[in-house]
Amino acid sequence: MNIAIIGAGLAGLTAAYELRHGRHDGRDDKVDVYEATDRIGGKLYTVAFEAGPTDMGAEAFMARRRDAVEFFESLGLGDSLVEPSGLRSLLWSGGAVRELPTGGVMGIPGRSDTVAHLVSADTAALIDAESDRPGFFWPTPDSDPGDLNVGTLVRERYGDEVADIIVSPLLGGVYSCTADDLGVRATIPQLAAEFDRLTAEHPDRLVHLSTAVRNLEAQRAELPTGHGAVFNAFRDGYQELYETLAEQSGADIYIDAFISDIERADSSSDAAAPQYKLTGGEDTLYDHVILAVPAPTAALLLKRVAPDVAAALSKVKLANSAVVGMRFADGSGLPENSGILIADTADTAKPDVRAKAFTLSSKKWPHLAERGGALVRASFGRYGDNPDLAITASEDDLVDWALDDLQTITGFDGREAGLEEIYVQRWFGGLPRYDEGHVGVVRDVDKQLAQVPGISATGAWAGGVGVPAVIAHARDTARAVG
Repeated sequence: MNIAIIGAGLAGLTAAYELRHGRHDGRDDKVDVYEATDRIGGKLYTVAFEAGPTDMGAEAFMARRRDAVEFFESLGLGDSLVEPSGLRSLLWSGGAVRELPTGGVMGIPGRSDTVAHLVSADTAALIDAESDRPGFFWPTPDSDPGDLNVGTLVRERYGDEVADIIVSPLLGGVYSCTADDLGVRATIPQLAAEFDRLTAEHPDRLVHLSTAVRNLEAQRAELPTGHGAVFNAFRDGYQELYETLAEQSGADIYIDAFISDIERADSSSDAAAPQYKLTGGEDTLYDHVILAVPAPTAALLLKRVAPDVAAALSKVKLANSAVVGMRFADGSGLPENSGILIADTADTAKPDVRAKAFTLSSKKWPHLAERGGALVRASFGRYGDNPDLAITASEDDLVDWALDDLQTITGFDGREAGLEEIYVQRWFGGLPRYDEGHVGVVRDVDKQLAQVPGISATGAWAGGVGVPAVIAHARDTARAVG
């Protein structure tokens, strides 16, 4: 078979690798990978700082996903995996730095004692009394939309403070969205699964948020210890992964190759096994095309060959963000913490804070600390920001804001400490908005795409956020090509 993959990010490169190594039917497929930009890796991007390779996109993955760890080991990258220092993160709220709460599920508490230092007494009382109030209706996964909005749910059950001060900063660091732009099933699947379990015991499908969270906390407490850190990273950055995948895939990879259209090469619209031509690609007829691009791009490419799929995919919106990487000669004034989440951006006593989070990378990762100096990453941008600083701000402004905000929050004067290297990376449409309708959209796309022979799709919008989820979906997609 001739197979084309559009997109040389993590999903596309993983699919290319799986087509070569994961299939056991003896076929020797020809695989071409097309990448519109001038490099491979997609949202994984390792830049060459003088002190060593430094990630300016994703920097870590969930190491408790053993399927991902085993996959990396099969690539020969097991010795490259490193663990974080274990230092706690902080939360900037009300013009002061506070301890990030422990327990709970993505910031959603099961009781008030873990968040009492962050919320009012009235909110604490609301949390503790939540299970005494009538429960709320939890939808079945196959209903429409089959999910609830995180922000709406938390506000109704616990109040605005929990949503704004705790949950939105935690989710925003992962999804570049506030809690009000995200769905429970789409972003907190373990909580959704517990709601599903509880509703099986209650025919009226009424459940309580605090009960579900406390149940998950109890389950977590029963897990055996000694299984290593929750997160891992690659010693020399994610370039180790995406370059290895590209090399071992055996695929022909074309960069600066913008594919603008997909069309059927046969004249019969009902052919069971059509071939496809790619506008902007090689002069080749492809038996199968895998789209490993953001949902809006996939929608544009599918307008001709799968208009219903394109219409469904066009509902997925994207969030923009920016990362400012800074290396300082002296980091002795930084707090002994791994990062800082920012709950509010305005305070009457201090200047506005524009960043949404800081990763104190050389504190978080011992292998980076060994290089000397200090490495800090500042993150900007959430879905719906007005203005969208990740897009509209100049690089100079982003750097100035990063330095100013870091000093406001920690007292660390980066200019005085010696700013030796800077890198600004903008992520245009870096992540999908996983709202309460997202799971339903993906379900509809899967059903409709199954009726289109020779076309598959994968990526973060389809498999979920996070490196392990993207890899798992891409591998499954490649194995299904037949």
